[in-house]
Amino acid sequence: MKKIDPDKVNVILATDCGSTTTKAILIQKVDGAYRQTHRGEAPSTVEEPFADVTIGVQNSVTEVQELADWRLLDDDGRIIQPATETEGCDLYISTSSAGGGLQMMVAGVIAEMTAASAKRAALGAGAIVMDVIASNDKRRPHEQIQRIRELRPDMILISGGTDGGDTKHVVAIAELIAPAKPQPRFGGAYRMPVIYAGNHDAAPTIENAFDESVDLSIVANLRPVLERENLNPARDAIHDVFLEHVMAHAPGYNRLMEWTDAPIMPTPGAVGNILQTIAEDQGIHAVGVDIGGATTDVFSVFDGTFNRTVSANLGMSYSISNVCAEATLPNILRWVHFDMDERELRNRVKNKMIRPTTIPQSREALIFEQAVAREALRLAYQQHKEFATTLKGVQQQRSVGDTFSQETGGQTIVNNMKLNLLVASGGVLSHAPRMNQTAMLLIDAFQPEGFTTLAKDSIFMMPHLGVTAQVHPKAAMEVFDRDCLIYLGTCVAAKGHGKEGKPCFSYRIEGDTLNESGEIMYGEIKLLPLGLGETAMVTVEPTKMYDMGAGLGKRVKREVKGGTVGLVLDGRGRELRLPEDRATCQRTIKRWIEALDLYPETGSAGA
Repeated sequence: MKKIDPDKVNVILATDCGSTTTKAILIQKVDGAYRQTHRGEAPSTVEEPFADVTIGVQNSVTEVQELADWRLLDDDGRIIQPATETEGCDLYISTSSAGGGLQMMVAGVIAEMTAASAKRAALGAGAIVMDVIASNDKRRPHEQIQRIRELRPDMILISGGTDGGDTKHVVAIAELIAPAKPQPRFGGAYRMPVIYAGNHDAAPTIENAFDESVDLSIVANLRPVLERENLNPARDAIHDVFLEHVMAHAPGYNRLMEWTDAPIMPTPGAVGNILQTIAEDQGIHAVGVDIGGATTDVFSVFDGTFNRTVSANLGMSYSISNVCAEATLPNILRWVHFDMDERELRNRVKNKMIRPTTIPQSREALIFEQAVAREALRLAYQQHKEFATTLKGVQQQRSVGDTFSQETGGQTIVNNMKLNLLVASGGVLSHAPRMNQTAMLLIDAFQPEGFTTLAKDSIFMMPHLGVTAQVHPKAAMEVFDRDCLIYLGTCVAAKGHGKEGKPCFSYRIEGDTLNESGEIMYGEIKLLPLGLGETAMVTVEPTKMYDMGAGLGKRVKREVKGGTVGLVLDGRGRELRLPEDRATCQRTIKRWIEALDLYPETGSAGA
């Protein structure tokens, strides 16, 4: 990586090479501040007939230079550096998920402990985890060996044991993998990279277990003691191996790596990186979600701890039937405020699978798709909470009330009451016809408590900013706040349950444009106008059965941000409870839809 003087960087070019589309953005210094000024995209060219990723990069950059009227490519198609008064850029960086992204297998001694830590390290580095092998995963050795042979990962991460502890179990894992001779995805002369991040006492034996067909890297133990994880050395090694091996064998990447001024990052790793940077810089707790056609990624930072999960079976096109199977149709239909024919719905789902790029053509179709999205997001967040836990195997301080609990560690660190910022990206959220719908999807699926700012990624530039943050944090932060996020507003929600129509909390709002006080009943949701760039002081006083951040019945006063949607006061309780009776549920949903003005058009869909 070349040395970069941040003060001399005025023009930054960033690309994200996806499996189908390559997206380029231009960041320029405007009046002393960094702004995202132009964007271009082109089909990715990883596969035949082109089989050269740089062609897609050049095509997307060509669109940017035409829109910006700023020459970025020379006559040979190379990026012009450094920038002058009329052309070029000072910094060129890229991310990639092309060719299926980074695919890994991880192994550990105990599935719930070292194997879980290995999985966290791999996911945090932006990988798709194909399988987790552990000595207690209930498969017999021959079944594990068969599975290792079937998979064709880009690399393998092995962990196990604490430093200075027993070595035989982690050595047994290595001795299971070595004779299985796992074949890498790219084949040929490519040597399978294996990263060992376990008990350092076992390292010499691990080295002897593998032959020349493997490229072994040994890094610091990711669980040096039971009470602590040390994931960064393993994550750094994954990035290095990703560049040296995976990228080097992908079509055209060796050329792209020569162009970039910083290491290429896996796209999900870059998204996680910007979320971590923001949370650290602002001292907040944040959750981000990216819902795609096949998968849903959830990222979170709570108390400085970063977690990422990939729900590989929860998506809005290729995986939509999995969502319907896992959530069940009755759970999806509880979000729909009119009767729908189940047979017609099943056909709708099948059509979406075979025509994944289609968008809803009617109001009914849109409402149904957004109902599916609520369940996909809810399930993905549930999976994330189950994964983002305190370390299992660590003895916790216990009170008398906990005496009979057998659980040692493993409680989720995700806390909706502490959540400050919830960021949405992905087609169904980013491209919803109305931003009110995006806000309501987030509130219904994630159920934030207390005071939570809602935002969406305007043009999915979080990957670009994640890799920018590695080399120029100031530019990344300024663009993130000014151009990346579209603030939807703030949700103020009460945790607890009471009787329908009885008082939930009283509120008083003091702002330049919004001054109001009143009372929210249990089961009610209300939208108040608070525009982009506006703030207001909000004081809420819950009744004794509800908590809004300070304890049951305790008053809370906070400054809130406005946005394109406004200020949402949510008295529906947490967790959300929808009526089981179908007709009552439809009336309830219809009332909430009208309160947030979600589908204002008149039509047959329950209007």
